[in-house]
Amino acid sequence: MYEDKTLVCKDCGSEFIFSAGEQEYFAEKGLMNEPQRCKPCRAARKNAGRGERTFYTGVCATCGKEAKVPFEPKDGRPVYCSECFAKLNEE
Repeated sequence: MYEDKTLVCKDCGSEFIFSAGEQEYFAEKGLMNEPQRCKPCRAARKNAGRGERTFYTGVCATCGKEAKVPFEPKDGRPVYCSECFAKLNEE
């Protein structure tokens, strides 16, 4: 069976645990190599290529509050704040 392993991140040098559950998952997916980076360094590396995300301000079509959205609002198309958007997607 698998046992937790302590590995060292090749980016920041900190120790991290490669859990038995993660090892089992890696084996199921056919991944042969152990992770080389801790979770924070993997996340930073993954997001590094994306660049800054631009947010635009609009007025929520439902409640009238300010809404910040990741796209430029167009005239005639509704914009929703995160709370109203979540309510719409519950239905």
